Amino acid sequence: MATGINRQILLVETPQGKLSASNFKLTEGQIPTAKDGEIVVKVKLISLDAANRAWMQGATYRSAVEAGTIMAGGAIAEVIEAKAPGFAAGDLVFADTGWQEYAAVPGKAAQKVAPMEPLSHLLSVYGVAGLTAYHGLLDVGKPKAGDTVVVSAAAGSVGTIVGQIAKLKGCTVIGIAGGDEKCALLKNELGFDHAINYKKEAVGKALRAAAPKGIDVYFDNVGGDILEAVLFGMNTFGRIACCGAVSQYDGAPAPHGPRGIPGLIVVKRLTMQGFILTDFNDQRERALADLQAWVKAGKIKVREDIMTGIENTPQALIGLLAGDNVGKRMVKVG
Repeated sequence: MATGINRQILLVETPQGKLSASNFKLTEGQIPTAKDGEIVVKVKLISLDAANRAWMQGATYRSAVEAGTIMAGGAIAEVIEAKAPGFAAGDLVFADTGWQEYAAVPGKAAQKVAPMEPLSHLLSVYGVAGLTAYHGLLDVGKPKAGDTVVVSAAAGSVGTIVGQIAKLKGCTVIGIAGGDEKCALLKNELGFDHAINYKKEAVGKALRAAAPKGIDVYFDNVGGDILEAVLFGMNTFGRIACCGAVSQYDGAPAPHGPRGIPGLIVVKRLTMQGFILTDFNDQRERALADLQAWVKAGKIKVREDIMTGIENTPQALIGLLAGDNVGKRMVKVG
């Protein structure tokens, strides 16, 4: 059992507009001890995701994060005390530890993971980002060789992997991202066929030029105006995998959905399906085997954006929501 200080980040107030550092507070508590059925872990890498912001707005696929509590978040952590069957000190796990250096979590809520180098790959390509990309594209979007696939937030943690998987499946891939540097990276390093800078280009017009034969699959990370623009370019029987709506999360004025959805869905016989990663828990080993083979063969290049220090976690999330990251953003604790 460890003793000492446990630094923690609290959500001190629910943000009413854009997230700011003042919504959080760094505090100190005690390292917890394990109760029956629990493990105590030392947090190594905290995952930063746009969904963290959505959790502050209310219940989603998990309960809301309330003001005055430790900010929620998934992490890779090392077991230092175990009173749950199947766990021992030294094991690595993925768990919702929250933003803190040590956490007590129920053994049933922790998932053992195999050690690897770099450890960060357990959060990126072999973690939430890679598995979300894999299942969302292949099991929801169902691309076929020759299809045209569009990905929004294409330079983010999920989008970078979605585009590369679509390419190795024989698709034409169009990425939508914010900034010329991101667009250049998509084409020059990650193999996308086209990249659209939504901050400078009219997305609908750019899509018509890049996909003159229409769009078969759209992997949606943003919702809003970009979803609307893509909808009008979809082919008959097109598939839309709805992964997130980051344009609606961080204090967006009067969030709105795309116009014209009912008519378009009927006329074009479109399929729009939302999903979360836990829908595919029973297929995890298949997905990991494929991802590992593709990375080993050089067919997927892994981009990561790692910051250091628990105290920098709020700013890391604020920057992610502003689009500062390329690839999977995470915080190395300690």
